[in-house]
Amino acid sequence: MKKNSLTPNKGLSLSQAQSISNLCNQSAIEISAVLMVVNNLKKTVKVEGEDKVTITPKPLPANVVELLKKKAGLHACQAFLMENIKAKDAMLKAVRTETADLSAVVYPEKPVFVDPVKGSLAQVSEDWGWEQLSASELNEFLEAEAFSAHIGQFIHKDGILTGLRNELPNIPAIEWMVIKDGVKTPVDITVHHNAEDLLKIHNELAQAHREYESRCNYFKAKVKNLVTAENARIAKHNADLQNASAKQNNILQLSYETAMKVINEQANDIRVEFEKTRQARIAEIAVMRITVDPRFQATVDEFLTKLPDTQE
Repeated sequence: MKKNSLTPNKGLSLSQAQSISNLCNQSAIEISAVLMVVNNLKKTVKVEGEDKVTITPKPLPANVVELLKKKAGLHACQAFLMENIKAKDAMLKAVRTETADLSAVVYPEKPVFVDPVKGSLAQVSEDWGWEQLSASELNEFLEAEAFSAHIGQFIHKDGILTGLRNELPNIPAIEWMVIKDGVKTPVDITVHHNAEDLLKIHNELAQAHREYESRCNYFKAKVKNLVTAENARIAKHNADLQNASAKQNNILQLSYETAMKVINEQANDIRVEFEKTRQARIAEIAVMRITVDPRFQATVDEFLTKLPDTQE
């Protein structure tokens, strides 16, 4: 940063400096106006026997050297004042844009929360239930299923045994068959089943069917119960896992928030102290004035008396 002539409570105020700078500029303009119109000659012309001046003579003023030095001094003083005005503005701007140094504040890392889905189990299907049966149980089921199906097929509606039982009461004692030229001959019919025998077979098979079907249903129910129990266990496992995860995550979050609160308070204390210091520095800069260099003092004194008292 360039050196400046700013000192506390001594010298020109910024308002005075700005006004004097403007007066310096105006005075320099007036001198420039005088010097810009000078020339080296006068021109005249005779018109009808009378001399007419076409170019008015404007020689350099006798004090031209003094005027130039005066003009240069005015601009020098103006440059001095503006340099210090800008220096004070820059100092104020620099302080106002500063921020507190929080490099010493170490913020806690954000917690890595437990994923409640990780470790959870999927529900099982009926296939899983069948896989829990022993080889012997599965073989027994397959046997019972086959016996139940085929016995049932034999004795149920549209089955072979049902057809025989339905046909038996309707078998005639004799039938006639045409053999030639309309001549009929009797056909002997010998029934080798009776209703009691067929009923006995039906009852025996029906009993066997019920037993095999019951055994099938036993294994189906067992599989269903195994699946239900396992899914209930899995649901409890997942719920416990989620509850444990939520509890752990709450602890992590609370710990993080507590740590953040402490750190934020530390950071806020730093900001408060920084702001006190900054405001004090701003106040110090605000009262700074321009100490006039002796080389510009005469110029400043020339215009200072022309300023109103309100600019002190």
